[in-house]
Amino acid sequence: MSKLLYIEASPRKDRSASIEVAQSFVSAFQDADANNLVETLDLWNVVLPEFHGARINAKYRVLHGENPSTEEAIAWEEISSMVTHFKEADSYLFSLPMWNFSIPYKLKHYIDLICQPGLTWSFSPETGYQGLVTGKSATLILARGGEYSSSAEAGAMDFQKTYMEMILGFIGFQEINTILVEPTLTDPEPKEKTVASAKETAINIARQS
Repeated sequence: MSKLLYIEASPRKDRSASIEVAQSFVSAFQDADANNLVETLDLWNVVLPEFHGARINAKYRVLHGENPSTEEAIAWEEISSMVTHFKEADSYLFSLPMWNFSIPYKLKHYIDLICQPGLTWSFSPETGYQGLVTGKSATLILARGGEYSSSAEAGAMDFQKTYMEMILGFIGFQEINTILVEPTLTDPEPKEKTVASAKETAINIARQS
């Protein structure tokens, strides 16, 4: 038995190429073992807390080894609970479109909440930065209108793939599978082939999860 946390970051739902591919992944993951569990976190259907002054102050007190105030401790506890929930999964699936060459702001908000010192990463002068979310795998399903993998020039504008792979690696992930769904801004027939190919890749990865 394994628990998959599926983080959905597209608001387009039944019109989303990334979600369509992710659904194939989820189905294959569940078919692989009847005991496998899937929890979906739809970032467009939850209220994410603001990372306001008390939480920021608590973060820096953690970094400096100081004790937070009562207000800061309460604010930090909500962040800690979110991270605990995130870390309870065995594997992770992210589906997201490219927005302005990067990621949707809802996903960035979520990442900014869970990417915290002492919770998902640590730092010391002797060892530098170390990720604390280890021994887990993540699959990224990245939909994008253009073919950003087609050339170095196009790839230089891709802050979707580079950011997601970097930030997951930063917090400890070593096994990151990336599925590109591109291009989606094209005629129906080639888009269908693109999505179908991505689904096949997703199913193969899910069966091995």
